[in-house]
Amino acid sequence: MSVSFFQQCVVRPVLRSLVIGLGSAALLGGMMAEAEAAQSRKARSSAVSLAKARVSKGRRAEAPEPISYGRRSGLHSTHDSLSLRSSVALVLDQNSSEILYSKNAEAVLPIASLTKLMTAMVVVEAQLPMDDVLEVTDEDVDNEKHSRSRLSVGTRLSRADMLHLALMSSENRAANALGRHYPGGVTAFVAAMNQKAAQLGMLDTTYVEPTGLSSRNQSSSMDLARLVLAAYQQPLIRDLSTSRGYDVQVGRRLQRFMNTNALVRNPNSGWDIGLQKTGYIAEAGRCLVMQARIAERNIVMVFLDSAGKNSRFADAERVRRWIQSIPPRRDDMGSTVPGGGPSS
Repeated sequence: MSVSFFQQCVVRPVLRSLVIGLGSAALLGGMMAEAEAAQSRKARSSAVSLAKARVSKGRRAEAPEPISYGRRSGLHSTHDSLSLRSSVALVLDQNSSEILYSKNAEAVLPIASLTKLMTAMVVVEAQLPMDDVLEVTDEDVDNEKHSRSRLSVGTRLSRADMLHLALMSSENRAANALGRHYPGGVTAFVAAMNQKAAQLGMLDTTYVEPTGLSSRNQSSSMDLARLVLAAYQQPLIRDLSTSRGYDVQVGRRLQRFMNTNALVRNPNSGWDIGLQKTGYIAEAGRCLVMQARIAERNIVMVFLDSAGKNSRFADAERVRRWIQSIPPRRDDMGSTVPGGGPSS
């Protein structure tokens, strides 16, 4: 047998088989290694996810969201004939001061951004120049609740614009800036807030700052009704609080701010609202005060610690339907007047 024939018929086929076998083994080894790597990555990912979940769970356990004072006190369990979702409610005839409806009216609770109605009262009655330019600084940043704001540090707006945003959009930095630019600063401003409350006979009311972020800003429904009646006498507060939207130049951008009250924002709501203010912090629940014209009556409504984002507005709708359903009555002169009477 020649060497050439031996190489062709024996050696080369054997070598090809060895090469193919080695290649297949390498390929199989590579596939196995990749599978092991994928399994390892999956295990690491699962471990990281589990660790994050444990951390998150631990954080929730360490800092649970506070429940409202009203819920903690059991006020939510109070039954009322209108099935309101608010712990506290008061409905008042503005002209006669007759209480038409009340629920837990004596309760004193945190009032959140309803505070800004008194902030506006102090600013307006101080007769400070509305065209003065105020600047948002680090002192206006919320370091207690860490609430968001569209007014960045350095924003410069007129006092009128700051007041507009505080009442309409409940801008906390605007409200604090108003207090900070009061003669004597925030300390003097808060003192003026409490002095005005005393003048109005708001004996259950305490203010510690001008935004409502502190749960120590507290009041009762009757006190808040007194505040609404007083604030209604200020045309500027009526106009700014019931504005649906407002464009403000913030830095280089023109920004659109909207009213926090859904009944005001909706042009088809059918409401005739003369003054309003909303409020929310966890300790206070959802809050709302309004003056509105219903069934030929001027009505003041106060709702505190409502459960659910829109429940305070639903409560207002329930009250409106109830007032509209009351038949007219006769006064002492025999004239027909809108009906209604105390209820709870």
